[in-house]
Amino acid sequence: MFTGIIEELGRITGWTRTEDGGARLVIDAPRVTEDARHGDSIAVSGVCLTVVDLADGRFIADVMGQTLAVSAIADLGEGDRVNLERAAKVGDRLGGHIVQGHVDGVGAVLAVRDEGSWRVLRISLPDDLAPLVVDKGSIAVAGTSLTVSAVGEDAGHWFEVSLIPETLAATTLGGLAPGARVNLETDVLARHVARMLSFPRAAVAAEEGVA
Repeated sequence: MFTGIIEELGRITGWTRTEDGGARLVIDAPRVTEDARHGDSIAVSGVCLTVVDLADGRFIADVMGQTLAVSAIADLGEGDRVNLERAAKVGDRLGGHIVQGHVDGVGAVLAVRDEGSWRVLRISLPDDLAPLVVDKGSIAVAGTSLTVSAVGEDAGHWFEVSLIPETLAATTLGGLAPGARVNLETDVLARHVARMLSFPRAAVAAEEGVA
């Protein structure tokens, strides 16, 4: 589990396609590898990956073909920056919100506008995710915990997030331009509620053991 509070901007120093359709990444990340061990989980721009090897401030992770197909991690290459976060520790403060590192879909940046020291991003929202995103709710964009500042539907669903200077400097979001694709993870609580509401009331009561 993660919180969406980015710890480090890493850099991809190796990207190799594997014979099974996946990929192997080498990421330069001196901070998050300080206490990392083989088998640890690290969120890479919102995608939970497992450390398979590490040395000299870098770690290696394998990415399945399915992950490449459903996330924007397939757009990355050598030299690109990525948002990194180690798995949360029990007892730590939850500065963002509960993030699983399981990408729900990919959005595209539709517009970028500056409002003083703030920057607002408008991002497209896949139709199936639209019911899960609400104004003032939480969403993870490229692994970063953000508050939704607006939602709408003009030739397709979209949402906006307002970024403070710290977020612009400490994450990859500050360098995004229209057309860029980003990983999206909706609030896990919203997903559970939507799943429950998709069942008839009697079935929900039976699952909960309510007569």
